[in-house]
Order: sequence, then structure tokens, then C-alpha cells
Amino acid sequence: MDYRRLGSTGLRISRLGLGCGNFGGIGSASAFFGMGETEAQAFDLMDRAFDAGINFFDTANAYGGGSSETYVGRWLKAKGSAVRQQLLLSSKVYNPVGPGPNDRGLSRRHILQQLDESLARLQTDRLDMYLIHEPDPETPLDETLQTLDDVVRMGKVIYVGASNIEAWRLARGLWISDKRNWCRFEWVQNSFSLLDRAPEREMFPLCADRGVGFTAYSPLAGGWLTGKYQSKGTYPQGSRMTLRPEPYRHLERDDVFRGLAALAEEARARGVEMGALAIAWVLHHPRVDAAIIGPRTAAHFDAVLASTTIDLSDEDGPRLAALFETGVT
Repeated sequence: MDYRRLGSTGLRISRLGLGCGNFGGIGSASAFFGMGETEAQAFDLMDRAFDAGINFFDTANAYGGGSSETYVGRWLKAKGSAVRQQLLLSSKVYNPVGPGPNDRGLSRRHILQQLDESLARLQTDRLDMYLIHEPDPETPLDETLQTLDDVVRMGKVIYVGASNIEAWRLARGLWISDKRNWCRFEWVQNSFSLLDRAPEREMFPLCADRGVGFTAYSPLAGGWLTGKYQSKGTYPQGSRMTLRPEPYRHLERDDVFRGLAALAEEARARGVEMGALAIAWVLHHPRVDAAIIGPRTAAHFDAVLASTTIDLSDEDGPRLAALFETGVT
């Protein structure tokens, strides 16, 4: 496993991070709590990830209604302090965790309460990496940033970042932190893949200019880049397109399916899995420090792990991207 510095920090992270969003549920949606990986299946995936050299696990307070953090915490307790010292824990705050008006968002109250609950579930005294899961337009950014600065000074969090954030809001946040001498967002965790290249327009230039790191989630575009979707409507039972298809409906186009077929040919010619080639393309981008993977089985894990061994040339990157030029967002 290769490692890279996260942005301008001294923290070295593995090129792949284990996404724990399916532990005990499927993401933050309450309709899917109790689905996803069981605790035993999650333990097996964490064992495989740690043995492969993956040194950061990415979870969130709302994943599986708290089950994800609970599973990670129990796994850490079983493994002992030596593993905890090697592992970087990343969690998030923002999404609803209850029915009350203050059970969501990025207010000072909610962050402080949820951070303590995350630490309790994870059975640790600190989070190495802590992300706002989404921006909160109803809470002043100053309030959120001051609270994050406070929890860093308390020693409960070491590095803070932002997920699903726009470039303009990140720029404003960096300016506020610089002006107030508060800790800043050290990295961004946004979607990036062959089918979602939005960060290339504004986010990557900003990150390069300000020395902000970037970790890519959904490098397989919700499974679209694995080869499981070959034509409209022919979707495997239990896949995202049968459970929560709304975020991916815009991909149900002939040009996208043609691009997928071409990518499958590229993968066959190299003797690799299509998904591994897609993740290798993400990792090849100079602005990407790591990609978050969410394998559901041991076979999935082996396939995505192979992405770190695929060597792409400077010409390969644009050529593979061109397969989807008319289909990307």
C-alpha cells in the first residue's frame, strides 16, 4: 500500500480508505437501518483492510443510525491499543440523528453533543479526522468553524475537513479561519469519478492554490463503473439502482452505457477488473490523495485493492476520461 500526505498536513494516509457507510445500514437513510453489512461481515472487511495496509476508516455518526461507529468501536476494542495507534479514524457530523429540531446541522450544540457520542461509540478519546458531512446554510460558518477549532484545542479532534462542500464555501471558510486564527478545513471529501468530474472545474484549482487535500468518495459512481449496469432497467437485485436510484437516474443514457462498454474493453485488455481500472484513474489524478472504497464482500475488496497496482501513463488518464466526455456531470 502506498501512502500520501493529506494536503499540507504531516498526516500520511493510505491511497485507499475503507468506507464504513454500509455497516449496519446503507448510508444515513433511516429507511435502510438494519440492512447492509452485519457486525461479523464488517469485522471481516476491517480485518482485510487493515491487513492490506489501509490506515484510515471513514464513518459517520448517522451511518446505520450509529451502528457503523459502534461496529468500528467494537472491532477496535477487540484488536487492542496497538491497532488503534496505527489506525486513523475519520467520522462526520451534520445529518439527522433524531426527530428534534436540533438533532441535525452544524450548530455548536449539535457538534459538541455528536462528537462526544461518536467518541463513545468508537470507544476512543479522539478522532484523527473529522468532517462536516454537508454545509449547513442555517448555521453561520463562523459558529461551525469556531466550534471545530475548540474541539481541536480540546484534543478531541486532530484534523478537520469538509465533505460535499462547494468551492466558494470552502474559500470563504479558509478566509474565516485565516482571519480568526482558527483551525481550517485541511481537506475536502467530495464525489469524484469518471462519471462525476465536477471537482476539476473549481475545487481542484482551489485545493492546489491553498494546499488543501482531497479524498474522493464514490470513485465507482455508486457501482456504475463496476460493470454491473449494462443497459437501462437491467439492474441486479439489491444494487443501488433497485434500492435508492434517484442520485443516479441522470446516468441512464445511451452515451453512458457506451462509455461503460468501452471501459470494460479497456479493463479486459489490461487483464484487470473494470472497477479497479476506474479507481486507478481516480488515484492517478495529482490532486487526489486517496479514494474511499466501500466493498460489500471479500471478492469486492480484492477487486478494488488491485487498483493500487495499475500503472496509468499521463496519456491514459485523458484517454479514459474521453470515453465519458458527453456523460459526465
